[in-house]
Amino acid sequence: MAFGVVHSAQEWVARFGNSGKRSVVTIGNFDGVHLGHQRILHTVLDQARRSDALAAMLTFYPHPAKVLRPAEAPALLQTLEQRLAAINATGIDAVLVLRFDAELANVSPEDFVRRFLLDSMAVQAVLVGGNFRFGHRGAGDVTLLGELGQQWGFAVEIVPPVIERGGVVSSTAIRAAIREGRVDEARNMLGRPYALEGQIRTGTGQGRKLVVPTLNLATDQEVLPKTGVYATEAVVAGKSYRAATNVGMRPTFDGARLTIESHLFNFTENLTSGDLEVRFWHRLRDERKFSGPAELREQVLKDIDQAKEYFQAAKRN
Repeated sequence: MAFGVVHSAQEWVARFGNSGKRSVVTIGNFDGVHLGHQRILHTVLDQARRSDALAAMLTFYPHPAKVLRPAEAPALLQTLEQRLAAINATGIDAVLVLRFDAELANVSPEDFVRRFLLDSMAVQAVLVGGNFRFGHRGAGDVTLLGELGQQWGFAVEIVPPVIERGGVVSSTAIRAAIREGRVDEARNMLGRPYALEGQIRTGTGQGRKLVVPTLNLATDQEVLPKTGVYATEAVVAGKSYRAATNVGMRPTFDGARLTIESHLFNFTENLTSGDLEVRFWHRLRDERKFSGPAELREQVLKDIDQAKEYFQAAKRN
């Protein structure tokens, strides 16, 4: 079946209520859709396929912390659109995106399960991580969920976390790795390169005229890699190009704002608008100020060679 996204319990019932199928469900924010999240989603999919059920997810927007504790809310790795695309890529059938507001925050754990899992999604089984909390003030935990499952006739399974190089894969660990420039580690935890999406923005023109041509990315994403130069992959009009990307303030030109500039290999178009995605594979060096455009261009050409060498080595490995 085609991937379905609905935004209320009523819409879920209208869309899937007549299918005659129960649902295997996971619940959570799943920011990043990292390897731990993917393990849960693939387990949901496997169980659903074996029992002819819907493979489903219930998630929230905005992130609950942005409503309940805005000053403490984490910066998010993905936009909602990116998160849904990553969930779709796992093969999940459908997602219920509930708007998180004060009303939803006040729903008790028991009412949450009854209203959304039982009455709406016809739950057969719920799969979550061991630290899962739900309901008003996070009063519900996996123990209560198990008790409600026994009472109301659905199974509950705790899916263990994924361990990567001795540490638990988590959205928090990925945020820290990206902000510190450890994009290789972030990639290992995500199962794919960290990506920024947005629009091509016209720059000052200094780079194209004095150094090398670049595409400038304007993005609304909240977690940006540490300033510096990276071996990247840029996606324009559905086509992928290897690239070298500078994230920083352009100190050689006395820049006053952060820019994300990518030089795409074997790319000759002079674009000033359109969609752009930049995937971060490997950090090459810190950003620094040069004596002028000539010295900067010499270093940028070295960066490009180093990025090409990185991709060549990665291909061999």
